Amino acid sequence: MKIGIDSYCYHRFFGEVYDDQKKPDHDMKLGDFVARAKKLGVDGVSLESCFFPRHDAGYLSEVKGLLDDAGLDRVYAWGHPDGLEGGRNEKAFEDMMKSFERTKAIGANVMRVTGASLMFRNEPHGPMLEKLTKMFREAATEAAKQGIKIADENHIDFNSDEMLKLIQDVGSPWFGINFDTGNFMRVLDDPVEGMQKLAKYTFATHVKDLKPMRGASVKNWHFLATTPVGDGFVDNLALAKLLKAANYQGFLAVEIDFLHPDYKNEDSAVAQSVKELRRIAKAVG
Repeated sequence: MKIGIDSYCYHRFFGEVYDDQKKPDHDMKLGDFVARAKKLGVDGVSLESCFFPRHDAGYLSEVKGLLDDAGLDRVYAWGHPDGLEGGRNEKAFEDMMKSFERTKAIGANVMRVTGASLMFRNEPHGPMLEKLTKMFREAATEAAKQGIKIADENHIDFNSDEMLKLIQDVGSPWFGINFDTGNFMRVLDDPVEGMQKLAKYTFATHVKDLKPMRGASVKNWHFLATTPVGDGFVDNLALAKLLKAANYQGFLAVEIDFLHPDYKNEDSAVAQSVKELRRIAKAVG
């Protein structure tokens, strides 16, 4: 089992600072992130396209060179924060379709996408899933031509039954899930039960661990804030075992979105998570 890091772990350093977070004392560029991943000795990285300064062919070629030199597997992650907005955003769909070429340009064969987000979780799900099914059927046809798998993330929007229905209704071997281990829990769905349904459709992962934030409202999406892997209550070992049994070919990518206030440093939390993921990878064989 391979391990990796999603660049969203460092979102504050890439310029996305939430209202209740402090701005960091320095910035990070994509090359800095790749260098850090290489130093930590991981196998792969998931690169959030929202942190790319541009998407021209020359820059994407530079990114591919960085990743090749570092010997890293890679996922191109499109769609932060709201993706296709539950199927209502045609311009976002056009950009997602353009991202097949961007994915290929950096040497990736998996593109993480987001069909919706927590912003749409309280809207009727049936109409959203119907619209997304049509969009993803069209996208899956292009994915087959390009040889790129689409991994739609459970983005604090749909539960595991809804994600399973979406995948089965799209009905393509090129369309599956970016399984986020914490986001199912944030919609009160058991991630282990979800993985039992979805492991064979999993093309990429976000490995989160969570625990409640003292003093935060349960209505706040990060009431369940991220901790280093192993310090929260998500059973990521059980999830990894299910992935192993399903012959998962990707890597376990740690993601920290809103770091729990018990931890003051994302980078040390990432390093601790990588250490725990190595233990998990060894345990599953």
